[in-house]
Amino acid sequence: MIVANLLMRPVRTALSVTAVAVEVVLIILVVGLTHGMVQDTALRTQGVGADIMVQPQTTSILLGLSGSPMPIQIADRLRELSQVKAVAPVMVQASSSGGVTLIYGIEKKSFDAVGGGFRFLEGHDLGASEEVLVDDIYARANHIRAGQTIQLLNQSLRVAGVVEHGKGARIFMQLDALQDLMGSIGKVSVFFVKGANPGQTAPALEQIRQVLPNYQVRDMQEFMSLMTASNLPGLNNFITVMIGLAVAIGLLVIFVTMYSAIAERTREIGILKSMGASKKCVINIVLRETTILTLLGIGMGIGLSYLIRILIGVIFPTLPILITGDWLLRACLIALAASLVGASYPAFRASRQDPIQALAYE
Repeated sequence: MIVANLLMRPVRTALSVTAVAVEVVLIILVVGLTHGMVQDTALRTQGVGADIMVQPQTTSILLGLSGSPMPIQIADRLRELSQVKAVAPVMVQASSSGGVTLIYGIEKKSFDAVGGGFRFLEGHDLGASEEVLVDDIYARANHIRAGQTIQLLNQSLRVAGVVEHGKGARIFMQLDALQDLMGSIGKVSVFFVKGANPGQTAPALEQIRQVLPNYQVRDMQEFMSLMTASNLPGLNNFITVMIGLAVAIGLLVIFVTMYSAIAERTREIGILKSMGASKKCVINIVLRETTILTLLGIGMGIGLSYLIRILIGVIFPTLPILITGDWLLRACLIALAASLVGASYPAFRASRQDPIQALAYE
C-alpha cells in the first residue's frame, strides 16, 4: 500500500526525493569542500619538505592570512644552530585573481635546500624578477603554458615554468620581487627549517625555541594535527549554518509533502480506521512512507555528490572536495532525522482523524 501510494503520485514523490537529495548534497559538498581545501593546504605545506616551521606568536595557522611580520635576518640566526641543516625564508601572499591562490616568495637556493627542488614539467627556473613558476593544477585550471604572461597582483608577470604540484603554493616568485610588490622589504611570513638529523626534530625544536622564545615553533606533525576545520576561525560556524539551511529545506519539503498527502488521502485513512486500524498503525504507515522517500533521496544525494565532485574536479581543479565515510553517514542520519521530524505532525494529525468525518470527506 505504501509503495502504491508513492507510485500513484509520481511528481510529488520525485520532488520529495529530490528535496532530500539536495539536502544530502549540500551537507556533503559544503563539508567536503571546506575539509578538502584545509587538507589540501596542509598536504602542500608538508610537501615543502621542511621538518619545522617558525612563525610569529600571534599569527594565523593559515599562512595566507599571516602577513609578513618577521625580519629575514632571523634566517641567519637559525642557520648558526648545530641542529639545523637548512632554512628557507618564505613570504606568503594570498591572491584573489581567479579564486584565492597562495603565492610563495622564495629564495630559490634555500628553498631547494629544504625541499629538494621542483620537478619541472615545462619551461625553466626562475630568472628575472618579473617571472613566476606555477604548478600544474593551477596551469590546467587557468589554461596557462610556460612563456605566457599572466596578470597577478596588478602586475604583468611571465610564466617561466610549470612545476609539479605539492610544494606549498600554487605560484612561486623571487622573494625580493614579492617583497617589493607588497611593500614589505626584508620581511617574511614563515621560515621552513630542515633539521640536521632526519626524523629527530626534538633537538632542533629545543634549540630554536631557546633562540626564538617569542615565536611559534612547530614540527610538521603538530602543524598537520592543527590543520582541521575546527581549528580554523569561522569555518565551523560556516559549516553549521550551511547544514542548518540544508536541514531546513529537507524538513519543510517533507512536512509539506506529507501534510498534503494526508489531506488527499483523508477518505483512505477513514476507511483504514473504520476497519479497525489503530492510531499507531496510521502513524506507522505515514512514517514508513517518509522513510522510503528519504532513503531514495539519500541514495540519489550520495550519487549526485560524487558526480558533482567529478565535474568540479574537471572544471575547477584547484577546488578539492574531500568526501569521507563519517560525513556520508552523518549526512544520511541528519536527512533521515529531519524527514521524520517533518513528517511527525502530519502523521499525528492523520492518526487523530475521526473515521466518520473522514468517510464523509469530499
